[in-house]
Amino acid sequence: MRDNSAHFHDIFLHDIPLMDVRAPVEFEKGAFPGVINLPLMNDSERQKVGTRYKQEGQQAAIELGHRLVSGDIKQARIDAWTEFTGKHPEGFLYCFRGGLRSQITQQWLKDEAGIQYPRIIGGYKALRNYLLGIIEQAVTECDCVLVGGMTGTGKTEVLAQLNNALDLEGHANHRGSSFGKRATPQPGQIDFENSLAIDILKKRARHLHQFVIEDEGRTVGSRAVPLELFRTMQQAPLVWLEDSFASRVERILKDYVIDLCAEFIEMQGLESGFNGFAERLKQSLSSIVRRLGGERYQRLSAIMDAALEEQARSGNVDLHRDWISGMLSEYYDPMYVYQRNSKDPRIEFAGDQAAVIEYLKHRSRRDA
Repeated sequence: MRDNSAHFHDIFLHDIPLMDVRAPVEFEKGAFPGVINLPLMNDSERQKVGTRYKQEGQQAAIELGHRLVSGDIKQARIDAWTEFTGKHPEGFLYCFRGGLRSQITQQWLKDEAGIQYPRIIGGYKALRNYLLGIIEQAVTECDCVLVGGMTGTGKTEVLAQLNNALDLEGHANHRGSSFGKRATPQPGQIDFENSLAIDILKKRARHLHQFVIEDEGRTVGSRAVPLELFRTMQQAPLVWLEDSFASRVERILKDYVIDLCAEFIEMQGLESGFNGFAERLKQSLSSIVRRLGGERYQRLSAIMDAALEEQARSGNVDLHRDWISGMLSEYYDPMYVYQRNSKDPRIEFAGDQAAVIEYLKHRSRRDA
């Protein structure tokens, strides 16, 4: 029999399969990538047991739990656990603190299915605290450099070419700007932090001690960058990415129109998907109406509506370039010029995509 484990580093480094036996409501608040939720109790059962615990104590709560999860209900859950253990003999199970629920799960598996399956010592809470420590440790022990640049210069493309990049937008499932929402929802805040911490852990295991991060605000969509990391980013040196206005328009057209439309259609089908995409684009523009001003918003909104009508009619996306050009020249670029001027003392290199990638690779080798 394998022992219960507290080797959190190895578990996350090697993506060891984990079975979470917490209730669904707990799982939805925060979990780890790839983990399967096979609860000992559902939300209703957990609530009843919790109430009994407060009123009459632990033993009464345990007795109620055994009554609620019995017969066919109990067997169905044991069957689901058995299937998981068969598929993942190298895995572990856990509850919130590695206590009663995970021990009951272990006992039922042993008694009813003859399976001895180990648990995580300390449970979800210990795993979560370990990952928070990974982020804090990286902030104090590692260097970082930011990639900045105007909207549409391809900063994410630069990160994709580097083995020491931390893609905050990728972990947050958001492109970062007012138009950055994807067709699929963002992960929860805890899920975002867990995914980022595991990424850091794996990169540090490859002896990487310098990270390249896109210059972001505190939030990526509705997800907050961990405060310790954000504070470090505010002081970090910057590499400024440059590209032509025309290339930036084409990149935004691809990301925010062509690719986003394809995401919606893949999820919802042709008609519903296009309608969902069109509504998302309009909502993104309306979300910055106060910053744009009424006249500018009305003008760009009319251009966008015409572009969407033409796209729906013929599939042609050319008209979208007009509102994109207007957004860049009248809104985003003045804002970024101001930001660049304020950050100018921190900028140590500027160039096009090829030059920036080569500089960052050389910088990483030099500092290593």
